[in-house]
Amino acid sequence: MLNVTDRMIVLPGDLIGGKSNDYVIVGSVYWEGDKAYAATVAMINIKGDVKPMEVQVIPLNGAYKPRQGDIVIGYVIDILVNGWEIDIKSPYSAYLPINEATLKPVDVVTADLRNILNIGDIVLAKISDFNLAKDYPVTLTIKESRLGRIEDGTIIEIDPVKVPRVIGKKGSMVNMFKDELNCDVTVGQNGRIWVRCRSKRDELFASQTIKFIEKESHQSGLMDKVKAIIQSYKSTAGLP
Repeated sequence: MLNVTDRMIVLPGDLIGGKSNDYVIVGSVYWEGDKAYAATVAMINIKGDVKPMEVQVIPLNGAYKPRQGDIVIGYVIDILVNGWEIDIKSPYSAYLPINEATLKPVDVVTADLRNILNIGDIVLAKISDFNLAKDYPVTLTIKESRLGRIEDGTIIEIDPVKVPRVIGKKGSMVNMFKDELNCDVTVGQNGRIWVRCRSKRDELFASQTIKFIEKESHQSGLMDKVKAIIQSYKSTAGLP
């Protein structure tokens, strides 16, 4: 039996439900026998229209936990012999090897890696490996399409556990910025978000709206509230 509903806020120790063929409970929970309890203050997100549904218990705050395949936004914080150390807003160190940063062969003996990426540069990257046995548990790549150095736009930061709310179901929330404001919003799973709009004014508004979504992520009807905010801005700014 499921003891929670979609968008419900639960407290540590609250009963989520027992094992069932109708749903799967995942996220911030602990099990006692065949019953799952909330391990922290969290929001319930029920995904799927067919059985078994996925009942996600999403913490309302917490550090980013890397997963292979995640898209992240990171800052170059050190230049190493064979690559770069990247801050991905996680307790785990991240490493971008030279062979995952460029398609061209690089002679590490003579090359100045600062000509490829320098300290302070920002990159949109993908986690290609996560292995706690390594000195740098997270290995990154920027060789795929759309990945690489970020040179324009605005970077904002939110709590990583709020990322699903900013994205919305099937991308509904983040796509609203594209459809209504012609803004390109790229959400890193580590809670860093890259915003590019037609003007700095639009970028500032989009960034403030994303922070509003983060703050109000536990509220129901958030999609309609955000749409109303965007429509009000467009009317004031004289946008079509």
